[in-house]
Amino acid sequence: MDVVAGQDNSQVFDVLIERYQRDLLRTCTMILKDAHLAEDAVQETFLLAYKNLHRFRGESSAYTWLVRIAVNTCRNMQRRAWFRHEDRRVDLDALPVSVPGMSETSVALMGEVMRLPQKERETVWLYYYQEMTTAEVAQSLGVSASAVAKRLSRARKRLREALGGMDDEPKSRG
Repeated sequence: MDVVAGQDNSQVFDVLIERYQRDLLRTCTMILKDAHLAEDAVQETFLLAYKNLHRFRGESSAYTWLVRIAVNTCRNMQRRAWFRHEDRRVDLDALPVSVPGMSETSVALMGEVMRLPQKERETVWLYYYQEMTTAEVAQSLGVSASAVAKRLSRARKRLREALGGMDDEPKSRG
């Protein structure tokens, strides 16, 4: 595991929680659009990760592995019947650890990102806001790198249309 070599599972697990809990909470909140459900999803993610720590093969980073578990946990929660009947709108201020001094353009951009279809929203979130590479996003979402590129392309087009060419539009990182 890329986190800490030579330590027992409980020590490694503590490091994983400390390093990635906030990012996973943001990601789950973005997917589920509910802060309380996101907290549950993060707890479930870490529980599943702890139970399966011995299965981690090191083919990706620990963060990518955790994001994959978190995305799958959120998708499982969304499949439950009660989830589809609840109002899932979330105010941008309710997202964990908001960025002080965020410009109006950035707020508008985030609002439009939250309106994207789920697959595009997840892809944009991981690529631009969590700064994952295309390969890491592909591993986290369980899709090919070309699918990630297509989703990003569609999302950029939708964002350009929605924002009318605003200057803060996400830029390609290559």
